[in-house]
Amino acid sequence: MKKTIHITELALRDAHQSLMATRLAMEDMVPVCEDLDNAGYWSLECWGGATFDSCIRFLNEDPWERLRSFKKLLPKTPLQMLLRGQNLLGYRHYEDSVVSRFVERAAANGMDVFRVFDALNDARNLEVALKAVKRTGKHAQGTICYTVSPVHTVQGYVELAHKLIEMGADSICLKDMAALLKPQPAYDIVKAIKEQCGQDVRIHVHTHATTGVTLVSLMKAVEAGADMVDTAVSSVSLGPGHNPTESFVEMLEGTGYTTQVDLARIAKVRDHMAQIRPRYAEFLSNITGVDTEIFKSQIPGGMISNMESQLKQQDAADRLQEVLEEVPRARKVSGYPPLVTPTSQIVGTQAVFNVLMGPYKAMTGEFADLMLGYYGTTATAKDPEVLKRAEEHAKKPPITCRPADLLKPEWDELKASATALPGANGSDEDVLTFAMFPQVAPKFFASRAEGPKNVSKKPAAKPPAGAAAGSSGGAAAGPAAVPLAAAVNYSVTIHGRTHKVTVSPS
Repeated sequence: MKKTIHITELALRDAHQSLMATRLAMEDMVPVCEDLDNAGYWSLECWGGATFDSCIRFLNEDPWERLRSFKKLLPKTPLQMLLRGQNLLGYRHYEDSVVSRFVERAAANGMDVFRVFDALNDARNLEVALKAVKRTGKHAQGTICYTVSPVHTVQGYVELAHKLIEMGADSICLKDMAALLKPQPAYDIVKAIKEQCGQDVRIHVHTHATTGVTLVSLMKAVEAGADMVDTAVSSVSLGPGHNPTESFVEMLEGTGYTTQVDLARIAKVRDHMAQIRPRYAEFLSNITGVDTEIFKSQIPGGMISNMESQLKQQDAADRLQEVLEEVPRARKVSGYPPLVTPTSQIVGTQAVFNVLMGPYKAMTGEFADLMLGYYGTTATAKDPEVLKRAEEHAKKPPITCRPADLLKPEWDELKASATALPGANGSDEDVLTFAMFPQVAPKFFASRAEGPKNVSKKPAAKPPAGAAAGSSGGAAAGPAAVPLAAAVNYSVTIHGRTHKVTVSPS
C-alpha cells in the first residue's frame, strides 16, 4: 500500500510573497478558490508572513477581512498561516497576552493551522504562541528554521524538535527559507527526528527552489519519512519561489508514494495564475533561474533585492558583490542566526553599512539588539568586540533571559491608542493591526472605507490602476560617499521604521 504524502499549496501566500513582493490582490485570488478547495490539499497557506503588512501598506485591504473571505471561499480545506512566534507578524517582541489574543482572534476568524517559527530557533520565543494555538483547538505546527553553519548539526535540530513536541506541537516543520536544504541533509534530519522523536511525529518540509536542488531534497525527505511538503502551482513557482506542485506529484509516479491532489483542478489554478502574473510585472523578482551562490551567502532572494535597493539609493549598486561577501561575516559575528525575517533584514542591512562605512562604524538598533540578546539566544557566542560596540551603541546591557519577560502588559495602552484613531472600529482585530504596524495602521484605518485596491497593471482595455511605490524591505538613505572628517548622520528605514544613525570618524 502506498503512503500518501500530503501537500500544502502556497499560491495564496508565500508564492506571491516570494515572486511578486506580496502584491497579489484578493480579487485575483478569488477565481481559483473553488478549484483549490476541491483539489485535495492538506492545507492552503493564505495568511501571515508579509501578507498582513502588504494588505494595509499597499492594498488598502483589511487582512482580517481577507481571512474571513478565504474561510467562506475555502470551506473544505484547512487554512494555514505563518506566525513569527513572539514577533507575531510585526518586527518586535510582543507581551504574552498580546500574543495569546492574536492567536485567539486569528482562530476565531478562520485560521486552522498555525506554523509558528522563531528566526533564531529560540524555543522560548515559540512556547506562548504554541500553547495559545493549543487552547483554541487548532493545529499547532512547531518550526525548525534550517540553516548551515559550523555549529548547526543534525542532532541540534533533533533536540529542537524534542522541545517543540514537549510544548505541544502537533507536527514539526523543517523550514528552508533560502533553498539551502540539500538532498542528503534533508534525508538525515527527517530520518533522525523520526527515529529519536517517534515514527508518529508528523514532519512537514518547506523549501524554496532558488538553488535548483530542492525538488530532489523533497524526494529524499519523503524517503526518510516526511509526511507533508509545501509546493506552489507551476505558474507561480521556481526562482526565489518554490517547487512546482505538478512536478512533485509527477515525481512520485512509480514510487511507493502518492498524493491526493487532483491535477485537473490544479491545471485550472495554474492557467489563471499564468494569466494574471504579467500584470504584476513591476513587482516580479529579477531572479528567474538558478542561483547556487546562495549556498555561500545564504541570502534569500527577497533579501538580495532589498540590498540592491539600499545600494542604489547610495549610488553604490556596483558594490553588491562586496555586500554578499560581507553577509556571512556579519552572520558569524552575530552568532550564526538563520537568515529569515527579521534576522535576514537585520544582518543584510548591517552588511550594507559595513561595506559603505567600514565594519561596525555604524550600527542599526536592530543589529545591536540582536547582538545583545533582545531577539533571543543564538546558536553560538557573538564576537566580543562587536558585542561591546553594540552595548555602547544601545546603552543597555546584554541579556540572557527570554526577551518577552522584560515586557510590561501593553494591551490596554495599545487599545487606547488604536481606538482613538480615525476610522478604527474598536475591535480587537483593529487593535492588533495597530500593534503590528503602528506607523502604517493610522493611514489604513483612515482610508479603509475606500475599499481594497489592485496595484497590478490591468489589461490595456481597462484604465491602469495606480501602482504603489516603495518596498516593504529596508532602505538606506544618505550620502553615498562622505569623508569621515566629522560625524555624518544617516536616516535608515527598515520596514517602515526610521532610525537615526550617526557615524563618527574613528
